[in-house]
Parts: sequence; structure tokens; C-alpha cells
Amino acid sequence: MTRISAAWTQRTDLAGMLAALDPGGDQCRYVGGAVRDALLGVDAVDVDIATRLLPEQVMAALADAGIKAVPTGIEHGTVTAVLPAGPVEITTLRRDVTTDGRHAEVAFTDDWREDAARRDFTINALFADPRTLEVTDYFGGEADLAARLVRFIGDADARILEDHLRILRLFRFHARFGGPADPDALAACARHADRLKALSRERIARELLLLLGSINPADAALLMAQSGIWPVVLPEMAGDGLETLTMLLAREAQLGAKADPLVRLAALLPADPLVAEAVASRLRLSKAQRATLARYAARWPDSGTARQVAAAVQPADTVSNWLLLRGPDDALAQGWQSLKGWSVPEFPLGGRDILALGIHAGPDVARVLGETRRRWIAEDFPEPERVRQIAAQVAAA
Repeated sequence: MTRISAAWTQRTDLAGMLAALDPGGDQCRYVGGAVRDALLGVDAVDVDIATRLLPEQVMAALADAGIKAVPTGIEHGTVTAVLPAGPVEITTLRRDVTTDGRHAEVAFTDDWREDAARRDFTINALFADPRTLEVTDYFGGEADLAARLVRFIGDADARILEDHLRILRLFRFHARFGGPADPDALAACARHADRLKALSRERIARELLLLLGSINPADAALLMAQSGIWPVVLPEMAGDGLETLTMLLAREAQLGAKADPLVRLAALLPADPLVAEAVASRLRLSKAQRATLARYAARWPDSGTARQVAAAVQPADTVSNWLLLRGPDDALAQGWQSLKGWSVPEFPLGGRDILALGIHAGPDVARVLGETRRRWIAEDFPEPERVRQIAAQVAAA
């Protein structure tokens, strides 16, 4: 019998919560990603628990133990326990009553296998006993995990019809684990690709960014193209988008750059800020993300060092990744190194300094200040005395 081994299983706050919920030891099990990642020797981000207890029983038991309980999804059986070392989601065992690809009506059950059967992939349907740490595997998830194979539980078409987002989740997990592709799963995804149009833009955006944030999403992105997924979720994708993504990933590896899903998304798009803004709007990205994506979509300037470019544009902290994607080969390594640990210096002059030169308040102040700053950047950020000389020259012109 396989047992998991992970630091989080030794949490005292988790043990106290389980003692309150399950004194007999037969009502709760660890489930899903935490179990999967423990088998891989990877630290879990979240710990989830499946339970035979009804949500009201979970709430009551936690309250009796003095543990804060939040009914985060109580209509679907989920209660979040707020613990000192991090929140834990506790979900009552469920079975699907009806599904429409976007929402599911569920009924509670006490059957572990029935709950496992409604999950998406075999590697996500693993349970572990909190006391013995023994793994329960109903659908061959351990073997698939060892092979890095992402496989739907049972009939792939049925799983996708239950929740269309599982199409993108398949490719996201494939990007993470990088094993062989399951032909049945790919065929089902291709058959149902158009169903992704029924999903909210926010759900699609979240999955795309998670996928693109994986260590190496290139193979998954290619499989998505072969399965007809990209025209549905990203119709603006450039004809050479996959090649540009591959180039970006190679540059990231060369320079040790941290993965940024937004710059990878920009790699798939044409070098056109207007297109990037339209994509960001459709995907309901934040205002900051929209500005960043538009910056990454712009062409790299024809002149100026990386530091000069960083001082001339907003947001300045996007320039390193912009350089990775759009910078010329001969300036890449030096530009990247020059930006590491560097921030744009503070411009040493203000409006009062310009007024002191005899410039009247109004548009002329902004004009002189802006031109002085432009020349300050062009001269690689000289000392304040030189900047005042520049300002005097601009004012006198």
C-alpha cells in the first residue's frame, strides 16, 4: 500500500482540526492535488479534505472546536476552515445530479468511489487517510502519475460534457507534467472544442494564464493547435505564435528568467498593442494586466539601451520581459544583465526648477520638463548639475 510523505501532513493545526471533525477516523480523507503532489515530492499549495459529514455538521464541529469556519461554497458542500498555518477546504462527498457544462447540481453521498468518479483526471482522484497516510486509488491514478499521463476518469466525452473547462485543464496539467499525451483525451477535446465558447471569459483567462505559467507550455500549446483549441479561445493568435513562444522560452532558459504568463500570452499574439488590448478586454483582465500585455505587444525601440528604454516607458518594470520577447538578439544578454537589480533613477528636477529659469507656469513648463527628461535619459542619467544645464539649454531654445 502506497503512503504519502509530506511536511504538511505534520501540521499540528491540521491534526487538531481533524480530531474535532473525525474522532473515529473514518469520516475524512485528504484528496486531490495535495495527495498527487505529495506522491511527486512537491510541496502542496493547498490542502483539501473530502468528508462524509454534511456541511452543517462540519460547520458545527469546527465551531465547537473554536475553529473559524467560512461557508465558501456550502451549496456545493464546501466549508473553509481558517487555520494558523493556512486555510483548508473541506468538501462533503458528492455526486452529480445534472450538469450543463458550466454548472452542476450535486447531491451529497457517503461513497468515496462515487465522489472520486465525478472528478476530472485519474491523478486528481487520489485519497489519503490522515492517520495512516495510505493512498486509495480507484482509477489507476498512481500509475498515470508515474507515467506523467493526464487521463480522464472513465469516458472522456462524458467528463467534458459535465464541465467544458476540463478541456483547458487537460492541456494545463499536460503542460505541468509533460508526459505522453492521451489520444482518447485529445480526440474528445477536439470534438468538443466549440463548447468552450459557452464558458465565462474569466474562467478561460484563468486557465490560459495558469497553463502559460507552467515550466514549459510549448508542447501543450502545440497539442492545443492540433486539437483546434486556439481558434476558439484565442482567435487573434498570430500565424507564427507558436514559433515566437518557443523562441521566448529558449531565451528565458538562456537567461534564467522567471516564467511570466502574460509575456507568453503576448508571444502568441501579433506585435500590435491594439490587438493585445482587445484580447485583454475580452478576457476581462485587470487594468494593470491590460497595460502590461499591450506593452509586451509593442515593437522594441530601434535605438536606446535597455535602461534608457526602461526610463522612457510605462510601466518600467515590464521592460525586462518586453526585452526577452521583442529585443534584438545582439542586445539581449547585455540588456538583460543591465536591468537586473536596477531601477530607474529619480529625475532630479521638478516644476519649480523650470519656473526658476524664467518659464511661465503653464504648458511651457511641462514642455521644458519633458524635453529635459528626454535628454537626461539620452545621456544615461547624468548628475543633477548637468541636468540643470540641459534644462537651461531647453528653456533658452
